[in-house]
Amino acid sequence: MSIASMKKVVKRYGDFTALDHLDMEINEGEIFGLLGPNGAGKSTSIRSLCGLIGIDSGEITVFGQRQDVNNVKIRQKMGIVTQEITVFSDLSAEANLRYFGSLYGLRGRELNENVARVLKFIGLTEHKNKRPGKFSGGMQRRLNIGCALVHRPKLLIMDEPTVGIDPQSRNHILESVKQIAAEGTTVIYTTHYMEEVQAICNRISIMDTGRVIADGTIDELVGRISHEDTIRLTAAMPSDALTEDIKAISGIKNVAVSGNEYTITSGADSGNLNRIMEIAMRHGGVSNIHSDKPNLEDVFLTLTGKKLRDEE
Repeated sequence: MSIASMKKVVKRYGDFTALDHLDMEINEGEIFGLLGPNGAGKSTSIRSLCGLIGIDSGEITVFGQRQDVNNVKIRQKMGIVTQEITVFSDLSAEANLRYFGSLYGLRGRELNENVARVLKFIGLTEHKNKRPGKFSGGMQRRLNIGCALVHRPKLLIMDEPTVGIDPQSRNHILESVKQIAAEGTTVIYTTHYMEEVQAICNRISIMDTGRVIADGTIDELVGRISHEDTIRLTAAMPSDALTEDIKAISGIKNVAVSGNEYTITSGADSGNLNRIMEIAMRHGGVSNIHSDKPNLEDVFLTLTGKKLRDEE
């Protein structure tokens, strides 16, 4: 069942088209991964979906209602975790949660219970009286998430929530996202870390140039380029004869040689790994050989021509 949808959405900034007849569907209860290279339109999509900016044409529906910049009722049921830390540095962790809870209309006992619940969930109960300036980056990120959860949103949008934190804090946040979804909140998750998407997302949309260019589960997306395997071979005695014998194998599409390193493209499920191994052994043996199946990173690179995350 759909909890949010964007149909033929267009958003322009002057002569630049940020969203180009964008179609996107988010189903209730899922962790929905939204991927795309820089400038693909992810941030504009999120801001439009939240009703923070207007659109030029198309329709956005959330919770069965048409979204626009004036629909406060929709935003009251949503939570957003931004890339930037948006908590108040001069307020304690507990005071931050109380403030954001009150913005969503929580009062009295309900506010107290929700704040206590979220402090426990984000692991900051013992630090509730401390100000965020005393926190590590990971603790600040967890508080940032807590402020978006305090009112129990039906839809939570997480825009690169793990930027700049250590692996332990990242794992804590990923486990928290899975728990949030298990408790009934739908999550939209954007990131520049492919391993995060693979760890938690039920379904993924890949955006580029303002529109969705692929959508599906990881297996479905990888299946789009599953017609090839890459076999990497380190030959003990590289030679032209070895190269020609490998090329002669049925189903081999390409053989690239660099020193004693062979990169061989073969049809998927062709069984050529064993044939290549047999031939290499007749030509002096191998020190290493393995076959790589396509992964989500390969799909992203194939579809967009870019890596998800720039090299640091």
